[in-house]
Amino acid sequence: MKVRLEKTFPLPASADAAWALLQDIAGVAACMPGAKITEQVDATHYKGTVAVKVGPASLAFRGEIEVKGIDASTRTLRLVAKGTDTSGSSAASMDLTARIDALDGASCNLVGNSEVSMSGKAASFGSRLMGPVSDQGLGQFVANFAERLKQAPSQPEEKPLNALALPWAVIKGWLRSLFTGKRA
Repeated sequence: MKVRLEKTFPLPASADAAWALLQDIAGVAACMPGAKITEQVDATHYKGTVAVKVGPASLAFRGEIEVKGIDASTRTLRLVAKGTDTSGSSAASMDLTARIDALDGASCNLVGNSEVSMSGKAASFGSRLMGPVSDQGLGQFVANFAERLKQAPSQPEEKPLNALALPWAVIKGWLRSLFTGKRA
């Protein structure tokens, strides 16, 4: 059984920030409920797990992800994933193309097109259930992705020197002094 999904989600972040997160495969996987990257094999190959609950049935997949392409000029990422249920009763594959479209300086759209193929127990749920389950999972994913975008600037991590950070800090300090009455 094949299911084609085409979705567009608004994000409250700049296209550059969303694009930076979209390229972080482990970070993106962490936004998907039940998904986890367990190993980075090389720059374009990953191993991971996904747990899905559909009604009374629970499925746990182990699989591989391959980054097929990254185009910074169009902010487009293409991934191919395939996996099998840990019980061996189902298999699934996905070909995903995701793109970030700028709307303005503070918002953008995440556009995703994917084709998901399922066989075995997973396919027995049929496309009638897969649509609502996909919509719910994607809604949670986008909420987590947007939350991660909000947190990204405050997360402590080693970063290269940002030449724009110093002037921005000076401007913020000056603006703050205008409103608080304190002079720097």
